[in-house]
Amino acid sequence: MPERAFMANILIIDDSPTDVKIFSGALERAGHKVSAAATAEAGIAAAQKEQPDLVLMDVIMPGMNGFQATRSLTKDPSTSAIPVVIVTTKNMETDRMWGLRQGAKDVLVKPISEKDLVANVTKYLPAKG
Repeated sequence: MPERAFMANILIIDDSPTDVKIFSGALERAGHKVSAAATAEAGIAAAQKEQPDLVLMDVIMPGMNGFQATRSLTKDPSTSAIPVVIVTTKNMETDRMWGLRQGAKDVLVKPISEKDLVANVTKYLPAKG
């Protein structure tokens, strides 16, 4: 089996430093490389520049919200192949359906266990090698 330095590049777009720290820690312990952006606008720019393997997207942020940012990423030809997983405190079925309609692969509800976060992220990562 070929040795890998890390499993995937994951971009977290979330304005909560606490959530970014929790998610980053969980994903880094699972072998992933993580970067973060605190606003949707900065996250979209980072996704275009870095071309991460997956984006974890918060919904409630200042300025553009996560639903709008997800739609922007999934409609842009330069980022449309990047899976977006929304992670939000909004756990209404309507929020889930709306997130999926914007192009998200999944909608996870905070708080989420480290094990569930890593399992869900892994499910949507493109196969490498």
